[in-house]
Amino acid sequence: MQVKIVTLDNAAAGEAELPEDIFGAAPRPDIMARVVHWQLAKRRAGTHKAKGMGEVSGTTKKPYRQKGTGSARQGSLRAPQFRTGGVVHGPVVRDHGYSLPKKVRRLGLISALSQKARDGQLVVLDAASVEEGAKTSAMAKRVKALGWKKALVIDAAVDANFIRVFRNIPGMDALPTAGANVYDILNHDVLVLTRAGVEALKERLA
Repeated sequence: MQVKIVTLDNAAAGEAELPEDIFGAAPRPDIMARVVHWQLAKRRAGTHKAKGMGEVSGTTKKPYRQKGTGSARQGSLRAPQFRTGGVVHGPVVRDHGYSLPKKVRRLGLISALSQKARDGQLVVLDAASVEEGAKTSAMAKRVKALGWKKALVIDAAVDANFIRVFRNIPGMDALPTAGANVYDILNHDVLVLTRAGVEALKERLA
């Protein structure tokens, strides 16, 4: 698959050969959905907590005698039917993450890359680097000229100066190849890969 390479100044910089098995595969929406669900589950803090009957404060004394009051029998004011009682089967602190096979994760990433290539939302960039002291305003003009509104740049090793000015622009983000994931790729309108990023992805998905 031949793709044109552009620079940050929107100038042509040759062509790149993208492997068909990574960028030309048939996208699998079901696999991408599984991977996204797995990613979002791992991100959950799991710090939600509700006190049970044995954790709420209050007396353990029986509120009134068992028989003869005309009211329903009660054993504790901590019971869930009372306003100050505990919660039945409430949320507890736990880890929401679960394991997903490596083959499924790999197929999900390939599907996301292929989906962007199929939709014409894949751009190959010559290099994602700027000089030290670069301004966000200058980068914003470049991004506007390129026509990017919500873009994700993936590089083998993200340049510190580039990421500083690029992430300041709303809708823009940059990740190293090791951090490339299905959720962020699908969550951006344009996927931008640098030359080095393409080679690193080939190694990662080999």
